[in-house]
Amino acid sequence: MTKSVLLVAHTSRRQIIELATRTSELLRASGYEVRMLPSEAAACLGNEVRVLDEADAARDCEFMIALGGDGTLLRAAELARPAGVAMLGVNLGHVGFLAEAEPATLDDTIAALTAGRFEVEERVTVDAEVIVDGAIVDRAWALNEASLERTNRERMLEVAVAVDERPFLRFGCDGVLCATPTGSTAYAFSTGGPIVWPDVDAMLIVPNAAHALFARPFVVSPTSTVDIELVSATHEAVLSCDGRRSFPVQAGARVRIRRGALPVRVVRLGDVSFTDRLVSKFQLPVRSLREASPPPADD
Repeated sequence: MTKSVLLVAHTSRRQIIELATRTSELLRASGYEVRMLPSEAAACLGNEVRVLDEADAARDCEFMIALGGDGTLLRAAELARPAGVAMLGVNLGHVGFLAEAEPATLDDTIAALTAGRFEVEERVTVDAEVIVDGAIVDRAWALNEASLERTNRERMLEVAVAVDERPFLRFGCDGVLCATPTGSTAYAFSTGGPIVWPDVDAMLIVPNAAHALFARPFVVSPTSTVDIELVSATHEAVLSCDGRRSFPVQAGARVRIRRGALPVRVVRLGDVSFTDRLVSKFQLPVRSLREASPPPADD
């Protein structure tokens, strides 16, 4: 039986189209069937790929490869998660925390994948529900974060936060994020949240621009349920999941967030630790200024 790989690519850039063509050639040379979504396959002229829609593209795949930035990987995760397929990202964006490989190492990356020289990590997700008068009106999930944000730029949101159905905090803010450890280096980090190693089983609550004396980020149990209620009867909000799926939240509604029912499976190559990844991506100083400075010249 032929093994299949789903290739997801940000095909608005010539560099990525060329990389997708090369990736397809390498995979087919190793005996793999290459699948792509219709619009992306059309952009990659000359590729001998199987074109499938989103409902079937990831089914029974050995793995997925995403070529692009973090946005492309998040889009690939939408296909990989329900199918239980592990995905590997090739970074053509900026920081690229979700990506495992770089374009310069493509040939070695494909060789490792097709030879089975890789491991798979399971990344925790969050599920979110919008509840109005006790009824669930919308559902969504996120790999990075579910963010409740204000829609009226002239007024803050007034929210009441509960953890495990116990009242916790009430404050005005621009929004509140519930993030996974994977998402701790994304939006949650930019709003003042801590970086959490991805193998830590936890969930983050990060107030965004809160007008309160006590509104620090919090790390709660992965089994906790977080409820965020819109206290004001006149102020609506929007729930955004990974910045890709958004839902209106009417005044007086409640958003319930808990650990996702399904993880996202991520391919890892080699033994690069998360610590090393942080140092590299954020260009963190690992030497003191004294160590980095040249010794004083002799008189």
